Amino acid sequence: MTYMTHLECTKTGETFDPSELHNLSPAGVPLFPRYDLAAAKSKFTKVDVAAGPPTLWRYGPLLPIVDPANIVSLGEGFTPMLHATRLGTALGMERLLIKEEGLNPTGSFKARGLVMAVSRAKELGIETVVIPSAGNAAGAMSAYAAAAGMKAVVFMPRDTPSDFVFECKGLGAEVHLIDGLITDCGKMVAERKEREGWFDLSTFKEPYRVDGKKTMGYELAEQLGWRLPDVIIYPTGGGTGLVGMWKAFDEMEQLGWIDSQRPRMVSVQSEGCAPIIRAMEEGSEHARLWENAHTIASGLRVPGAVADFLILRAIRESGGTAVAVSDEAMLADSWEIARKEGVLPAPEGGATLSALKKLLDTGAINRDEEVILFNTGSAYKYQDNMPLD
Repeated sequence: MTYMTHLECTKTGETFDPSELHNLSPAGVPLFPRYDLAAAKSKFTKVDVAAGPPTLWRYGPLLPIVDPANIVSLGEGFTPMLHATRLGTALGMERLLIKEEGLNPTGSFKARGLVMAVSRAKELGIETVVIPSAGNAAGAMSAYAAAAGMKAVVFMPRDTPSDFVFECKGLGAEVHLIDGLITDCGKMVAERKEREGWFDLSTFKEPYRVDGKKTMGYELAEQLGWRLPDVIIYPTGGGTGLVGMWKAFDEMEQLGWIDSQRPRMVSVQSEGCAPIIRAMEEGSEHARLWENAHTIASGLRVPGAVADFLILRAIRESGGTAVAVSDEAMLADSWEIARKEGVLPAPEGGATLSALKKLLDTGAINRDEEVILFNTGSAYKYQDNMPLD
């Protein structure tokens, strides 16, 4: 099924056998699955993609599952690309689009990464998976683990919205609520995983979530007729989606499916937790840990990202930027998206509109450009954090 050949350290280029279990590379950075794209180019075409299922598995040969029997699918991916007509009119933009990831299983884009991680874990014989999460990733892992017959263990901040806790417990996960942030949950996982026999599915700490997320890049190219937009505005916590899409664009060019044109990648964070913005301003390769992180957007409350250097590299190579927005703005803009477009976005999705308004005001984005806002999840699980105005 797959053209995957090996895993590659994103810092040193050292290669590893994908048939063995891996978390981070020996250099302490993420591993990427790599593929024989030269062979795939002649045998797996855009025609084959179009004939595939209406899920992310239409790109199966470019994904890391060896035996299709190990796929644990709930119908994830191939989400709508919506023309934001009324919102665009209000902003003076004719080519404003929303990629609606809230329609994935468990209501967020996290389904893409976790279906890949859990399916590959199943393929490699893992029985128990563990994750530190601010909410949506834990829900997705719990769902796919249940479908795979695996045990799921979740560590969440105690102030995580209650609907996320309900979701994980309802799906049969063992849930631990921790006083602190997602980084504190990650420390608990690191301390206990070897002793307990858990396999860690933390963001970028296993090799396969990124390739689930890269399918967003394949999809938007396919949905735009195998071309890319001018700008992608993406809410960034751990950054798997942004990095994954950048990986996808390179793969598609090697396959001959797109040309060398790239969108400007815009990373959006909260003013209460903006390590990527600070690193951009400082010209740093890495993002320092953000102290006292706080925001209503649980997915953006990530004080430090394992793949910070990959996020920053993608933004800079694309000629993009990083923008911090206030909780007040992202909440108001979430409701504006809802009431103009009928999409009920999580606050992370609202943050993309807040960033767009800032960038229009400064002239960093022109109103005649084609811009995609990523709504990464549904507001249904955020009722604790999103008071109605």
